[in-house]
Amino acid sequence: MRRILVITLFFCFASLPLAARDKDVIGSWEGDSKCTVPSSPCRDEHILVQVSDDKKDPFQLKLDAYKIINGAPDFMGTLSCRYESKSGVLSCTSSNRDKDDWEFQVTGDSMTGRLLVDKTLYRRITLHKTQK
Repeated sequence: MRRILVITLFFCFASLPLAARDKDVIGSWEGDSKCTVPSSPCRDEHILVQVSDDKKDPFQLKLDAYKIINGAPDFMGTLSCRYESKSGVLSCTSSNRDKDDWEFQVTGDSMTGRLLVDKTLYRRITLHKTQK
């Protein structure tokens, strides 16, 4: 019984730092996504991303991405992410079949990132926090 209590307390306290560190990255971010492969169907976009807790997995975050068209957000998709507060790195992947690798560096109210598709640099992203 004592062992179960110790294990339960360990998991309760272990989850506290996750919630605290997520506060740096949770919120709305806005900026630009620039294409790096000229021959691709990729287009430069002004984007909005919303980072929130993933209700299905307490150790993950969810990133909803929107492109801004005529001043209105147009939903593009959702990424599953993990955030490491010590390094400020947000790593994400989509559920599509492409081998995509999204990685962002969070520094205060700025986030810079890149998308690799099949190990090719496909996009560079620069964002600033607009809402917590």
